[in-house]
Amino acid sequence: NYWPYGLSFDYKFPTGRFGNGRVFTDIVAEGLQIKRLVPAYSKIRRISSEDLKTGVCFASGGSGIDDLTSRTLRVLSAGDQVKDFKDYLKKLRRVVKRKKKVKEIVSNAVFLISEGNNDLGYFVAPALLRLQSTTTYTSKMVVWTRKFLKDLYDLGARKFAVMGVMPVGCLPIHRASFGGVFGWCNFLLNRITEDFNMKLQKGLTSYAVEYDFKDAKFVYVDIYGTLMDLVKNPMAYGFTEAKKACCCMPNAIIPCFHPDKYVFYDFAHPSQKAYEVISKPIVYQIAKGLA
Repeated sequence: NYWPYGLSFDYKFPTGRFGNGRVFTDIVAEGLQIKRLVPAYSKIRRISSEDLKTGVCFASGGSGIDDLTSRTLRVLSAGDQVKDFKDYLKKLRRVVKRKKKVKEIVSNAVFLISEGNNDLGYFVAPALLRLQSTTTYTSKMVVWTRKFLKDLYDLGARKFAVMGVMPVGCLPIHRASFGGVFGWCNFLLNRITEDFNMKLQKGLTSYAVEYDFKDAKFVYVDIYGTLMDLVKNPMAYGFTEAKKACCCMPNAIIPCFHPDKYVFYDFAHPSQKAYEVISKPIVYQIAKGLA
């Protein structure tokens, strides 16, 4: 929530989003014809009645499905976000008043879930790699994800769009740290990411038929493939830079003049334009799979 984030908004003001403008959640919500901006939920900040009924965001920058990730960065954990959702339900009941209507709103809502990017981003730390194998860790992540989804399901959620992890090894921060003079993607980190995504996708297929998730719908969102295509073929989509970030790196403290030409706005987050490009097939997939 500080400069230079939010520079592509008309008012040039940061809104808590890690980007130059709207982020993936906003663009997907607009694509599903819900709203243009999804406000952040806060227990201490007033949320309008309309936003309570049409959707809010519980995400916390830097959080992970692994509690250790969140504790390390001192941000809200996945469990904390579930607690916020419970608090949200209390406020929604006060606004809507009818119990049946509250249940209808929650069960018809699309729950866009994104967990794992920060977990895998920090897992490359040598100290963690010595503690357990990557295969063991990605399997644990799937177990934690299932628990997170079950917690939401028990509170009334029924439609889940669960995102895979981005090609973390191709994020500007990892290219700069591990990519050498040519800024190559981190092949090892991408392989670990692919392993997790494969396990997650398989897990969602099994959840859909489990008794514990009776009448729930799941869609796996392949952001890895869509973003990787953008990284490999930036010019085909109107971008000129896919390796370096527009801003917020040690060698690029001042933001670039044309963020729409960059796939990544900062060290780990795509630009608004990149989100707009990759969201198109994903919105269609979500609308079709969760109809």
